[in-house]
Amino acid sequence: MSTTPRTAIVTGAARGIGAAVAQRLAADGHAVAVLDLDEAACAGTVEAITAAGGKAIAVGVDVSQADQVEAAVQRVADELGAPTILVNNAGIIRDNLLFKMTVDDWDAVLGVHLRGAFLMSKACQAHMTQEKFGRIVNLSSTSALGNRGQANYSAAKAGMQGFTKTLAIELGKFGVTANAIAPGFIQTDMTKATADRIGVPFDDFIAFSAKEIPVQRVGQPEDIAATTSFLTSDEAGFVSGQVIYVAGGPKD
Repeated sequence: MSTTPRTAIVTGAARGIGAAVAQRLAADGHAVAVLDLDEAACAGTVEAITAAGGKAIAVGVDVSQADQVEAAVQRVADELGAPTILVNNAGIIRDNLLFKMTVDDWDAVLGVHLRGAFLMSKACQAHMTQEKFGRIVNLSSTSALGNRGQANYSAAKAGMQGFTKTLAIELGKFGVTANAIAPGFIQTDMTKATADRIGVPFDDFIAFSAKEIPVQRVGQPEDIAATTSFLTSDEAGFVSGQVIYVAGGPKD
């Protein structure tokens, strides 16, 4: 798959899906800015990229804070070049049933996922529209369809889909595409936290989940990275406003 080397930003890239996406985009030939709340935590991802011959920098940022986002995107532009690929992956969970969920639980999740994606996309689109090329990939989730104990997360991930479709409509004439990936069960620290919350050993959680998935396995971060690689490629220029469920089977 041919692609022109560009500058990519991946948020929440210190570990899990974000780290895998950052490494895949670097392998595709892009310079990658590895963003996360704790800049020091990004070291492992950056080292993995540079050890493989790629180019990456670590940038600490709270994506829910407008001033930090502006500063981070400017730093990336100064050090790596105009960011024309953006993967909004940063996310947190504050799971609880509705009657136990606090306002802070709600605001924190919506702030990182939705406000963060909005702020990052707004800052990066200035570079994309100027360059007449852009690729935005937003991470949604099968939880967008509803999931017990995740009113905040489900709302945020459903919101990401509407946000994505609107970006596609507004930015298409500038050569910018916007798509969403909705992962199913992916084996990460975040899904381990869910297993811990409900009191189930992670290995058992994985085994049970795999039985419910048509392809009979849980997903890996690399599955999401592969889909991101396609959506950010030159050849994906006619794919925009889509939600792709990478979940090992069909979702409604």
